[in-house]
Amino acid sequence: MERGYTVAQIREAEARAFEVVAPGELMQRAAAGLATAILRRLRASVIPALPTVIPTGSGPTVIPAKAGIPKPTRPIRAYGRRVLLVVGSGNNGGDALYAGVRLLRRGVRVEAWRTGSAVHAAAWADYLAAGGREVHSAAALDGLGGYALVVDGVAGIGSRPGLDGAVAEFAGAVARSNVPVVAVDLPSGLAPEPPFAAEPHFEAALTVTFGGLKACHLMEPAQSACGEVELVDIGLELPEPAFVRWEASDLAAAWPVPDASSDKYSRGVVGFDTGSPSYPGAAVLGVAGAVGAGAGMVRYLGSPEAAARVLDRFPNVVVGDGRVQALVLGSGWGDRADLGEVARAVAGEVPVVLDADAIRQLSGRGRPEVVLTPHAGELAGLLGWRREQVAADPVAAVRAAVGRTNCTVLLKGATQYLATPDDDRIWVALPGVAWTAQAGSGDVLAGICGTLLAAGLAPVDAALAAASVQALTASAYPGPLPPQDLAARLVVPTS
Repeated sequence: MERGYTVAQIREAEARAFEVVAPGELMQRAAAGLATAILRRLRASVIPALPTVIPTGSGPTVIPAKAGIPKPTRPIRAYGRRVLLVVGSGNNGGDALYAGVRLLRRGVRVEAWRTGSAVHAAAWADYLAAGGREVHSAAALDGLGGYALVVDGVAGIGSRPGLDGAVAEFAGAVARSNVPVVAVDLPSGLAPEPPFAAEPHFEAALTVTFGGLKACHLMEPAQSACGEVELVDIGLELPEPAFVRWEASDLAAAWPVPDASSDKYSRGVVGFDTGSPSYPGAAVLGVAGAVGAGAGMVRYLGSPEAAARVLDRFPNVVVGDGRVQALVLGSGWGDRADLGEVARAVAGEVPVVLDADAIRQLSGRGRPEVVLTPHAGELAGLLGWRREQVAADPVAAVRAAVGRTNCTVLLKGATQYLATPDDDRIWVALPGVAWTAQAGSGDVLAGICGTLLAAGLAPVDAALAAASVQALTASAYPGPLPPQDLAARLVVPTS
């Protein structure tokens, strides 16, 4: 699991550290990690090796590369390469300057642009003493193409989002160039935690952060602006995280794998009241998710019209009432009147997935074993918010939904957020690719989630595993595959 922390948590941890460690020591630890990451980035690039030259009497003969064989490459040395530090007045600027001192000692040509009237005084003095040069905004912009990389140390986690004036202009120019950016802690202009402001900000190829990850490193749309994220341990003692994002190992650990003693009942019987005469495809897709996820038995409880479509595709499905260990309701109901199914399911004892139209019929408070799987529009309807409000602050939205319903809530989208009544953490599923943003993907996800609940997984694990396995599969099969094809190809752990 990747653990993320709020700005307040990081500040509290820093304050505790300052009781036993000088503030300057923490900055030097951060600068050391930053300089190491920059040097690694500089050395990671490769250039074509020089061709083989054989001297002859009439001059050198160049031996060309053989057809079909790639040219060999050699690592680029960090020595002599140019790096620009863009530094603000805060500690991020100090981190960048102290890292610049270490780079200068390794033979890197370092220049610094002070973006404001103030800068970390001690770090600036050490930087100049080490031979660092100062450039101004116009020179930095004009000479942009000559830098191997730009180090963004303008603003930190305590700064307001957005960039102004020459810095905003420079960030735009860097984004249009091929010069990579290494961000200190986070790309300047980016909010460290939701709501992520759509303001001008740097786009980083690499973000080096200190102590602990922040929400912006784990969640979209901020995560994409961070690029690769490297965490440097500076010795902070951190509390329980506010945010937790699953990794592939968490999916593997949670996924129920049958053994020699398993049967269809121990693997889980999942019931579906989904689809309708108008939307029978929703029933087919949900069942496809269940079958692909390895349900022991699927029992279909919906309309006869949809049942015929389900059986045509999956003859192993059982139609009619009977024993179930989890229920999936709502996908493809359309405008079906409230017939009491939702209320009875919520009041029952088996775990339930409420998707799509069933969420509209939820009234009163439920229980943690009821999993809601809304997209932003459905969650907005549940809360009485505008869709834009949910999109701007999805963390606040899922927390509000949990507070209102007492259910476990999985918000589907580019980043899939989960909150539960059982604790205060925000959980984030494995990231996927945008190809899953298509009609029917949510129906499949609901079917997978119901299957995992029927197999005995806790609501948090079932919802995160369902979202994560779908994302993992889409990443394994990039391209415009319809949801039913992804369901048939689910990349499930097998051991």
